[in-house]
Amino acid sequence: MSVVIFNEKNFIYICTMEMRETIIARHLLQIKAIKLEPAKPFLWSSGWISPIYCDNRLILSFPETRKLVRDSFCELIRTYYPPAGLVAGVATGAIAHGVLAAEALGLPFAYVRPEPKGHGLSNRIEGRVSEGEPVVVIEDLVSTGRSSLSAVNALRSAGCEVLGMLAVFSYGFDVAGRNFSKDSCELRTLTNYDTLIKVAADMGFVNSDHLETLKEWRQDPAGWRKNN
Repeated sequence: MSVVIFNEKNFIYICTMEMRETIIARHLLQIKAIKLEPAKPFLWSSGWISPIYCDNRLILSFPETRKLVRDSFCELIRTYYPPAGLVAGVATGAIAHGVLAAEALGLPFAYVRPEPKGHGLSNRIEGRVSEGEPVVVIEDLVSTGRSSLSAVNALRSAGCEVLGMLAVFSYGFDVAGRNFSKDSCELRTLTNYDTLIKVAADMGFVNSDHLETLKEWRQDPAGWRKNN
């Protein structure tokens, strides 16, 4: 399958899915939306110690990368989910990405909060949704998939038909695959962990020892500790 995206000089060209994954991974590393520090690992809010940290909000500060992500989302929606009548973003990281894609496609937009608002109408979904409406959900990052699927199920509870989820990046954890399969939700990502670490090695962001560390971490992220 080929997709249409923009290269670094804003020329349109056709590329394969693998090329798109590589190009977007390169952008994320260059703008430091993804940082790799095997020797000085990060502490995630979950308590996991990790050699990688992803902050895709930084994409919004770089017009070239922002446009690349928007156009890639749009092309995936046109290709795989042409019946979509609504784009829904997962708050808060994917709201802007979802708005950009919805605007480019001429579709309505809504977003899903992690939990209902604590005042007023106590909405969890902000925006108009209708019974039976075909929806594509936009996410910025998928780790275990639990929070992402919580948004999917909120939309289903509101009567929407969720066609699938698109995300900028996924760590590719086995638990995420199981969770998406259990909830019968298709997940497609613009790039992924395997592609990212290969690109990082090719670009000199990590050496061969660090590359092995990154591979080991992904096998057991909850139990991994830096080996001094």
